[in-house]
Amino acid sequence: MPSILIIDDEQGIRSVLKDVLADEGYDVLLAEDGLRGLSLLETNPVDLVILDVWLPNMGGIDVLKKLKTDFPDIEVIIISGHANIDLAVNAVKIGAFDFLEKPLSLERTITVVRNALALEGLRKENRNLKNTLFIEDRMVGESESMQKIRAIIDQSAASDARILILGENGTGKELVARAIHLKSRRAAGPFVEVNCAAIPDTLIESELFGHEKGAFTSAVAQRKGRFELAHRGSIFLDEVADLSLSAQAKVLRVIQELTFERVGGEEKIEVDVRIIAATNKDIQKEIKAGRFREDLFFRLNVIPVFVPPLRERLSDLPFLISYFMEKYKPPKVSEPRTLSENAMRTLEAYAWPGNIRELKNFMERVNIMTEEPVISEAAVAQYLGAMSTERDTARLKEFEHLNLNQAKEEFEKEFITRKLHEHKSNISKTAQALGLYPSNLHSKLKKYGITVERGK
Repeated sequence: MPSILIIDDEQGIRSVLKDVLADEGYDVLLAEDGLRGLSLLETNPVDLVILDVWLPNMGGIDVLKKLKTDFPDIEVIIISGHANIDLAVNAVKIGAFDFLEKPLSLERTITVVRNALALEGLRKENRNLKNTLFIEDRMVGESESMQKIRAIIDQSAASDARILILGENGTGKELVARAIHLKSRRAAGPFVEVNCAAIPDTLIESELFGHEKGAFTSAVAQRKGRFELAHRGSIFLDEVADLSLSAQAKVLRVIQELTFERVGGEEKIEVDVRIIAATNKDIQKEIKAGRFREDLFFRLNVIPVFVPPLRERLSDLPFLISYFMEKYKPPKVSEPRTLSENAMRTLEAYAWPGNIRELKNFMERVNIMTEEPVISEAAVAQYLGAMSTERDTARLKEFEHLNLNQAKEEFEKEFITRKLHEHKSNISKTAQALGLYPSNLHSKLKKYGITVERGK
């Protein structure tokens, strides 16, 4: 049920309103002055504030201004025993939902409370609709693996179970996370994404948990972290295996206690969030190397979801191509373009090391750069080759943080995968092309966790 905070210095008013609103089924918090009320808002989820104008220590209008600055989504109902038109108009201009005069009509108060909460409900629905509309892409495909992923989403979305999404870069792990959020009971709440690999180690704890003013040199004001912003929603920890061990320990504590302190702070902050994590790394390998906490892995891996690379779900390629052809259709073209048979065969024979992200970029480029209604094999070869050059340059940067042995292993894994695809998963032919005995190839497939599609 919605939570209501009553800020009034009269104990009698607080008690009466609490009893009445509790009977209506609302959770009620009480504060005797503005400073106490603002403190409660820092650590408690609140949907509506009922605020007296005349308060000790900090006047009600000043509290209202602070509320509208720090908590703009919370509706505020002003009450006063010394009401006048100017005061009411000023309060509404600042952002109050309504103004009630003491002695309060309890019937009128309940009606205004319901209306204010209904407005907040509509705003949440609107935020959810925007969240749905602004998802850049959707999950496309009818392969067995995609059907399995959709089944896991349907089965797990309604719960608050933590989910760990595994898969290579560009496979669509974020789309899976968003689909889980939008099918959950938290869909009206925020979906907060954190790219753990993109945030420097020195800033990650501040990003996740916020900081107090003066916590470090550049902390000129208090700041809420991503966990706090995700309250009553979902937080998506993308590339979670890139978190520092210190940050991992704090995430583990949040999971266990649902509380944390901002950097430089001592006050415990309670949060209600669902954690969805993802990584493109071999998590077991990271654990053995001491780079990832095994206890955190067990906490995150309640429901595992594996998103396969595009080369392992090529039956979805026609669906994806059709989707991106429609998405990137030039404005002056009435119908989406198509591919010639030879062009389609070229795309089917390609290994797609960049997965769906690479396919998406290719489809956008070919729609911009060619005017052919039926895109030819030559055009596909030209623009696919150009993208391969760009990708190879970017790929070299991915190896920069690895030592020589690690880089060799990454290359070997990708090279074997490509050869396996070229030879339609035929072990004997792939081994011959690689200059290996089939038994040695089987050992390497097991070592790198490469899945062989049967019946191709």
